[in-house]
Parts: sequence; C-alpha cells; structure tokens
Amino acid sequence: MQAFIALVSGLIFGIGLLLSGMANPAKVIGFLDLSGAWDPSLALVMAGAIAVAFPAFTWARRCTRAWSGCALQLPTAKHIDRPLLLGSLAFGAGWGLAGYCPGPALVSLGTGSQPAVVFILAMLAGMGAHALLNRPGKALRQPPPAKG
Repeated sequence: MQAFIALVSGLIFGIGLLLSGMANPAKVIGFLDLSGAWDPSLALVMAGAIAVAFPAFTWARRCTRAWSGCALQLPTAKHIDRPLLLGSLAFGAGWGLAGYCPGPALVSLGTGSQPAVVFILAMLAGMGAHALLNRPGKALRQPPPAKG
C-alpha cells in the first residue's frame, strides 16, 4: 500500500510540474532572468505551492505518523553552516544554468529530453563526488555544531 501511495503521489507531483511549466528549462530561465524578459508566472506556481504546503506542514508537526501509517520525520535542524551554504550555491547555480532542478529533471527524463539526461548524469556525478569527498576522515567533513 505504501508503494502505491508513493507512486500516486509521485505521479500527481510530476503532472503538476509538467502543467506548471517547471519541467520546461526555457520557462524556468525566463523566471530567473530578472533583468531581461522576466516571466513571473512561476512565482504564482510557488505561491500556490506555499499555500498548500504551509497548512500541511503545520498540521504534520503535530503528527507522529503519515496517512500511509509510516513514521513521520520532519527536519529539525535550524543552524546554517558552510556545507548548507555551499550546497545551496551549487544547487542555485545548476538551476540557473540548466533551468532544471532534480524533480523537474526527472520528469523531463520521462519525456525523453536529452538535456535532462545530461543534467541527471551531471547531478549523479556531483552526488558521487560529494560522497567521495565527504567520507569519514576527509577534510570536507564538518564536526557537529556545539550544543549550548
């Protein structure tokens, strides 16, 4: 049953990405081009997503189980550190250059888009490089934040 719920959720999310234009790199780059022919339509998509997600996350904070019966584990970290900032910069740069972020890239992969294939391969290579560089004992690994 959990796999079915995940499948249906993923399909709904993917269809939403296609309908909103988030899987179209030209539309995303048009949204990010503030000094050129700016396309504000994705701002409405984001506002709609926030309007749906905010009450859902507010409700979820009071729950210990998801509707599927699985344990519900929401992020609790509140500190901003160097890896978070560097990861955010890399994510934003990749999004701005390619017009894809991981979800829309996977949706576009399903449509047979060759740029999406290149993006996914580059994303996987980056994830692999991070895993190699962040192994225990490597210099990039950050110590946990001090409690206090």
